Parts: sequence; structure tokens; C-alpha cells
Amino acid sequence: MKNTLVNTHYNFPSQTGVYHGKVRDVYTIHDDLLIMIATDRISAFDVVLPQGIPYKGQVLNQIAASFLDATQDIVPNWKIASPDPMVTVGLKCEPYKVEMVIRGYLTGSAWREYKAGARVLCGISLPEGMKENQAFPAPIITPTTKADEGHDENISKQEIIAQGLVDREEYEQLEQYTQALFRRGTEMAAQKGLILVDTKYEFGKKDGKIYLIDEIHTPDSSRYFYAEGYRERFEKGEEQKQLSKEFVRKWLMENGFQGKEGQKVPEMTDAYCESVSERYIELYENIVGERFLKADVSDVTARIERNILTFLKQQ
Repeated sequence: MKNTLVNTHYNFPSQTGVYHGKVRDVYTIHDDLLIMIATDRISAFDVVLPQGIPYKGQVLNQIAASFLDATQDIVPNWKIASPDPMVTVGLKCEPYKVEMVIRGYLTGSAWREYKAGARVLCGISLPEGMKENQAFPAPIITPTTKADEGHDENISKQEIIAQGLVDREEYEQLEQYTQALFRRGTEMAAQKGLILVDTKYEFGKKDGKIYLIDEIHTPDSSRYFYAEGYRERFEKGEEQKQLSKEFVRKWLMENGFQGKEGQKVPEMTDAYCESVSERYIELYENIVGERFLKADVSDVTARIERNILTFLKQQ
């Protein structure tokens, strides 16, 4: 679709590197600053889909910036500034090779594994007799490896420590930060009539200090249910009304795509992309509690470059 940002090819002053991720393009300045551009690309099942989603990058960037600001009393984070609606500038940290996934409810991929008979997830024993979308007695941390390419893989705390991915003391600090961030996210969601179901956090290290990095509590990294009607739907075994990217995954699965070899991504019409955009904007307004103001996208590439250059000149 026109006016979506799906690729970037900037060359900023003192640029020392660039990384094009699934949905973000990250430019390194002086080897100590990162410029993270949230594009309008969308991924599912670790595959970047062929069409961009209008305003998706702005939604993700502004939600993440809002939650980074609201949690900096729990753990320091990488964010320095957000000079454009689709851009965050922050500290370059050395990322840990694991992602901290935390789940309050049995849903998504965890439910699919449970339904297939699994009763241990990332080294954690799950109770018998659980139902889809049921709350765990207490949130569980189910980490994954951080893959440069391909799929992230589930891994247990014991395996992480045994493989030397993170030492025990630091890993337990990451666990504490993860629990505290999830508690804060849960409280903030509850104030908006939402349930924070599950999410993931990424951490990095700089000068011996742990920082929260990347996005947090966005629809790409988190799942939300509407609190109203949750109990009634759960007891009837009905699907929950949710705010997350899961609706995109379900649409893909219904159309025969799960990212497996030989499968083809179904056609993403303009009407479908607009409907996904509307869901992302709805999510923003529900989570942040403010009306979403669409940025000028008449020339989004030039706008971003102008705003970043202005920021860099001020440093």
C-alpha cells in the first residue's frame, strides 16, 4: 500500500552500522547510539508478510515509548528520545541471547502445546485439567532463545545457565525484572479494562549495567484480553475478545499458512490491510487511553530523515 514504510535506506552522519529486522530497522551511530525505526512491516510465524500495515509502526513505537517511560523506576531502559512518531533513539547495549517470555494465562502457542499433551513448558510443570485462556496460579516465565534468523526456540532456566547463555545471578535478576514489569503492565492494563495475558521482554547490558531494551507491551510483543466478559466467555468455552496480533495469526491459519515450507501467504488485499490497521489503532487507544493522532504520511521517508537529522544535530 502506498504511504506505508516497508523499507528504509538511510545514511546518517557518523553511521557505523545498520540492521534490518523483521519489523524494525536499526541504525547505529558512533557505535554507542541506536536509531530504531518501527516500520509498517508485519510478521507472523517468524515470516515478514508481503504488505505493510498503515500506521502500524507509529502505533508500536508510541505504545513502547509510553511504557518505557512508565517503567523506568523498575529497571533502567535504553530509550533517550523519540524524535519522530516511528522512531526511538537510545543506548546501544549488548543484548542477552534469551528473550524473557512471561505468561499469566494458558493461551496461544502454550495452549496449542498443552492441548497436544505437553505438561512441561520450558522446564515448568503445568497442572492437569487446565482449559484454554485459564489463568495460571501465578505467572510463569517461559524463555526463548534469541535467534538471529529463523525461529526462536523454547528453553528452560536450567538449560540457559548450563549453556552459559546467562549466568545464574544475572538470570535471576532478569526474572525479577520480568515479574515486576509484568505486574506493572497488568496494573496499567486493568485501569483500562484490559487483561495483560502474556508478553516478552528483552534485556541488554552496557558498562556492566542491565537495561530493558526494544519494545514493551505492544500488540506485537503482548496479548491482551478485554476484562469485561472474560469470566463469562471462559466458563462457556468461548473465544476471548482480545487485542493482540493473534487475529492476524488466526486469519493466516484459516487460510492455510503457518510459516511452514511450501505454504503460501494468502493475498493481503488493501481492505484487509486497512482492517488490520484499524485493529492496531483500536489497541493503541485502549492501551494508552488516548486518541491516536495519525502522523502526516504524505512523504514518510523524508519526514523521518528530517526529524532524525534534527535530533542528531542537537547532540
